[in-house]
Amino acid sequence: MRVAPEYMPSVKLVAFLERGEEIVASAAKATLSPREFESIALSMSQENLEKWLSELIARGHGSPLEHTLYIFEVICSRVCSHQLVRHRHASYSQLSQRFSDKYLGEFIDQVVSELSSKQPVEFSEKRELLEAYLQRASQISFEELLGIVGKAFIVPLSIIKRRDREFLLMLIRSVIDYYRLLGSGVPYEDARYTLPQSIKTRIIVSMNARELVEVFLPLRMCSRAQWEIRTIAWLMWRELISAHPRIFKYAGPRCVLFENRARREICSLEDYLSGKCEFTIERCPEKIPRDCIHACLLNGFREADLTVGGTA
Repeated sequence: MRVAPEYMPSVKLVAFLERGEEIVASAAKATLSPREFESIALSMSQENLEKWLSELIARGHGSPLEHTLYIFEVICSRVCSHQLVRHRHASYSQLSQRFSDKYLGEFIDQVVSELSSKQPVEFSEKRELLEAYLQRASQISFEELLGIVGKAFIVPLSIIKRRDREFLLMLIRSVIDYYRLLGSGVPYEDARYTLPQSIKTRIIVSMNARELVEVFLPLRMCSRAQWEIRTIAWLMWRELISAHPRIFKYAGPRCVLFENRARREICSLEDYLSGKCEFTIERCPEKIPRDCIHACLLNGFREADLTVGGTA
């Protein structure tokens, strides 16, 4: 698992079918062989396993890829979770904002620690605590403020690059307003309307290999994707390549998917990134011309790598 700063999104692969590669390759062979599925799986050599899996990617024979499942825990903003759930061939379970204030609670705990204050219990006490912290904000460095705000919010890269303190202060003010509303008797389900979309959420995501290889990763790893979901897609790929490298080493942005479908011998994403394999398609699906595709791919990779590395 790649450890990202708290103000950045994070991904953890929490479960998958250990025999997923074997199941997928055997399912592919079962479409042609008269033998029983279990017999095919038991006799599948490592060499044939690699061959069947690469052929699936190269030929676009996607249905066998649906027989293996991956479950992720994703921590991101509400902006990003709304993008995630647009992928319909997946399952989701999201932390309730109505019944849980997990990340706001962690934010409050950090402010308590910074102010050496007693733990607030009432909504009015939480509001007063945050107001006291806000008054001290001018004495707090941008990095310290970012670290504390990052307990409850995802902070956009553009804000970090600009070192925009006012943006961070606006987030704190929104939480003050939230607790003011709760303290006045407004129910959780209505008070949350005042919280920005950058508020953190946790969502459990289940996708099969076909959705990942053919849809989610190609769309969301692309340098044209919004930065947060692009970061999540690259983090997912890192987790997947560790779990099932013979499937996911060929996965990548749409330029990689289209190129592998067009060429005689498919290449891994790492080979495209290093320049070992060159692009032959005239243009990628985003209309980037052939001689610019490698630079575009590399740029998307580097931006995602910088994000999770915590470099602004």
